[in-house]
Amino acid sequence: MQRAEAAAPDMSPRLLRLWRRYKKSRAPELREQLILEYAPLVKYVAGRLAVMLPPHVEFDDLVSYGVFGLVEAVERYDFERGVKFETYAAARIRGAIIDGLRSADWVPRSVRQKARALEKELVRLESHLGRAASDDEVAQALGMTVQEYDRLLAELSGASLVSLDEVWVADPEEESQLRLLETVSDSAAPGPEESLEERELRRLVAEAIDRLPERERLVVALYYHDGLTLKEIGRVLGVTESRVCQIHTKAILRLRAYLAAHG
Repeated sequence: MQRAEAAAPDMSPRLLRLWRRYKKSRAPELREQLILEYAPLVKYVAGRLAVMLPPHVEFDDLVSYGVFGLVEAVERYDFERGVKFETYAAARIRGAIIDGLRSADWVPRSVRQKARALEKELVRLESHLGRAASDDEVAQALGMTVQEYDRLLAELSGASLVSLDEVWVADPEEESQLRLLETVSDSAAPGPEESLEERELRRLVAEAIDRLPERERLVVALYYHDGLTLKEIGRVLGVTESRVCQIHTKAILRLRAYLAAHG
């Protein structure tokens, strides 16, 4: 008992007792209590994702998708591992929302095609330059002005939602998968071979992030690590929310291009 209390210092005694009772009995009514307890977390995660989606995507749909992730998190969470439930659950809620959106095919095919074309051009251009390409260089390679490139990024911003929360596919034939933010082991942990593949993929993602231009790397860190909203990041950087969205889109496209070239 002492190990559990020490392992979950941020959990109130009431919640700790509830978790213990649920883990011991697996009673549906106790699971329901835990789901209701953490339900606001679903709205929080959905709200952070909603700002990057087109207006026609309903917020209630995001919440509905996210609830599935919360239920899974409650069922699989082990409070004795010493990881905050909110940290563990947020990744699964994000993943469930992403999966729901992808299954609904909410991004038009034309936008996906443009995103893939831009990723390919980034791979070619940055391989040639040996560094991250500037906006001017990318725009010139695409045969457009910087203003036209900015408009393209705005159009692709919704597609970049499938970003660090997405399942990265290391081997399209084998469907080897990893969500970057799912870092907590559980009873369904992969075997040694899968663990080796995951470690290699994590190394590649970290390497790709390190290669980002400073401002893009900062936006990724503030959004995914520190949990700031795009509006809050804008205040930190002294730019508009739409500009932050563009910077985020560029970062994600660079990451996907790098992984496509090195994965």
